[in-house]
Amino acid sequence: MPFWKRDEYFSRSVVLPVSAAQAFAWHVSPGALEALTPPWERIRLVSMTDGIRAGSRVTVRAKVGPIWTTWVMEHFGYVESREFNDRMLRGPFPLWEHRHLFEDEQEGTCRMSDTIRFRLPFGIFGRVFGAAFTRRKLERMFAYRHGVTVQALSSLDRGSKCTVHDKL
Repeated sequence: MPFWKRDEYFSRSVVLPVSAAQAFAWHVSPGALEALTPPWERIRLVSMTDGIRAGSRVTVRAKVGPIWTTWVMEHFGYVESREFNDRMLRGPFPLWEHRHLFEDEQEGTCRMSDTIRFRLPFGIFGRVFGAAFTRRKLERMFAYRHGVTVQALSSLDRGSKCTVHDKL
């Protein structure tokens, strides 16, 4: 397979001061997607159906430079308190799959891992000119997202259930 058609991978994880079940519950709360969207990203939620359960869909409009694109994402691989996944059905990437995994660690903490498998658009030109740009955007975005998550969950009473609106 030519190198420009190979899949790219991006993965980051963070230890959270709550159980996997609590961290997962926070992520499924209404408003989580909006809370996790960095303020410098021009992204508008268009629609969302049935949360993050398998088969549910999210449509967003995102601006990259002067161009607005529509992303239609579908959730799959939902495992309560453990993981959920989404894949791009329509958007700028030929392939985009995002796995969100929550694993308990030491008592009262968990590791949340985000892994994205993607393929850049525009063949060899996308691979040569877009790979570094895409990785920088992902690094910055997930540093923000993980920071927001740690901050929100750090003040959580360990015995309570958390929603986005409770802590942000």
